Amino acid sequence: ILVLESVPDINLLDYLPEILDGLFQILGDNSKEIRKMCEVALGEFLKEIKKNPSSVKFAEMANILVIHCQAADDLIQLTAMCWMREFIQLAGRVMLPYSSGILTAVLPCLSYDDRKKNIKEVANVCNQSLMKLVIPEDDEMDEAKPLTTIPAEPTSEESLSKPEAVTTCEYQNELDGTALNQALFFPCSCERIQVTLNLDGIVQVLDYHLSDTSIGMMTRIAVLKWLYHLYIKTPRKMFRHTDSLFPILLRTLSDESDEVILKDLELLAEIASSPAGQTEEGHGPSDGSDVRPGPVELHVPARAGQLSSTSTKGLECSPSTPTMNSYFYKFMINLLKRFSSERKLLEARGAFIIRQLCLLLNAENIFHSMADILLKEEDLKFASTMVHTLNTILLTSSELFQLRNQLKDLKTPESRNLFCCLYRSWCHNPVTTVSLCFLTQNYKHAYDLIQKFGDLEVTVDFLTEVDKLVQLIECPIFTYLRLQLLDVKNNPYLIKALYGLLMLLPQSSAFQLLSHRLQCVPNPELMQTTDNTKPSTSFKRTAASNIDYTELLQHFEKVQNKHLEARHQRAGRAEQLDRRVVL
Repeated sequence: ILVLESVPDINLLDYLPEILDGLFQILGDNSKEIRKMCEVALGEFLKEIKKNPSSVKFAEMANILVIHCQAADDLIQLTAMCWMREFIQLAGRVMLPYSSGILTAVLPCLSYDDRKKNIKEVANVCNQSLMKLVIPEDDEMDEAKPLTTIPAEPTSEESLSKPEAVTTCEYQNELDGTALNQALFFPCSCERIQVTLNLDGIVQVLDYHLSDTSIGMMTRIAVLKWLYHLYIKTPRKMFRHTDSLFPILLRTLSDESDEVILKDLELLAEIASSPAGQTEEGHGPSDGSDVRPGPVELHVPARAGQLSSTSTKGLECSPSTPTMNSYFYKFMINLLKRFSSERKLLEARGAFIIRQLCLLLNAENIFHSMADILLKEEDLKFASTMVHTLNTILLTSSELFQLRNQLKDLKTPESRNLFCCLYRSWCHNPVTTVSLCFLTQNYKHAYDLIQKFGDLEVTVDFLTEVDKLVQLIECPIFTYLRLQLLDVKNNPYLIKALYGLLMLLPQSSAFQLLSHRLQCVPNPELMQTTDNTKPSTSFKRTAASNIDYTELLQHFEKVQNKHLEARHQRAGRAEQLDRRVVL
């Protein structure tokens, strides 16, 4: 072959598709000398390919390389991967129809350890180069129509006259990142390349590798990067696959790697906010049935404002999500379902996941929609736990600084609507409801709520949450509240609410902490209020907000009665079970 290659009148590149598979098989020969000679021959062929890319039948050799990129022999795999790298960078979009096969070969290599570091590095270059071939125009092409013609871009003479590698060892020296800057299209300006993106095949390969739990972390990250890239470049076509991808993306939130979860959240956030995912039918029926009238359209529970023609005094409990699509609400519903079915995920990663989503999406929309969903939650114990988690995030996370400021003053109709929506769900947990009133400076209502605590069943968990609330009051987030203690005359209900918490607590460290704080309040005599006392400024603000606090208080009592009944039912079942065990 080397002799024939040296003859000027014979162009072996024309016959390379017929002999390439055999050359790679010879590369696995037991004789070191034969392997070396074959390696040199392959290096000479690659040198000629780089010199004359316009005469190379790239497409006919693509599948041969895909097969040998998965070889068990390291030398064969590395050599084939180096060829694949050059093919992708020289042929460009000609290789695009073979993307699913290339990814099948390349993705597992990305998780190789240092023993196969060279193969891993070349595979990474192949992966990045292939990803760059996908362009927004692919979203406009219809696979059902004749292949679209795309003009090729010429490469510069400089890139073609680059010093050539001859052996596999020399291939490895080219992994300096400059290869990614080479042109990605067939270097022949007079030709036109007909290609189409086989998105179904690519998504199938990506889905398989993400579903395989034995796949390494770097491969899973690469798969998520690919899916994110496809949703950015070809959103219209990708949303046809969202229904099948959605379950596996939700399961990936349970991954052991924080980096994998971050990439997964970025992808889910893109799906939830992309305009391509918006349905024309709106949110569907109010019963929340999952009947789909079209391939993309999804029905989610109707908003509270749509459930009844009679408004509830500005207390609608659904988010206004102009930048979110139909998948956003479905994502929130399924995320909460996952937290409900997998409590360890909620405990270990719940706060992390929600905080990241607040950075990636609109925090107000997330809290508004979750509160709306939890309002309909039948598992009251989970609802209480979830509300406590959300409240802790709301009060402590730096990511939610703006949302806290929005709630602190309740100056706008949107902020008041958000408060009412959160309040209705926060009622699943009495102490978090009080903390929400403290955050929003609704001190009189907080005092009214604490008065109702005498009718509740006081449990150890309840007292523990009161203890935690006292600790929170001493945190920087409630600095403004502590400063308002100086203005006794205008904040009598704040002081009375704090004394109410003090009376609930047993003699504990939290009791001592709050007691010491209240001892710092100046002029205790001014705490007493009479009918002639002027309304406080904070009371004036809330009174002017047109929020029906009487109705909210009734809602609180109603929700807590449900919790009481549920606890008694659980206790009754446990008692019956104990009796059976005794019998």
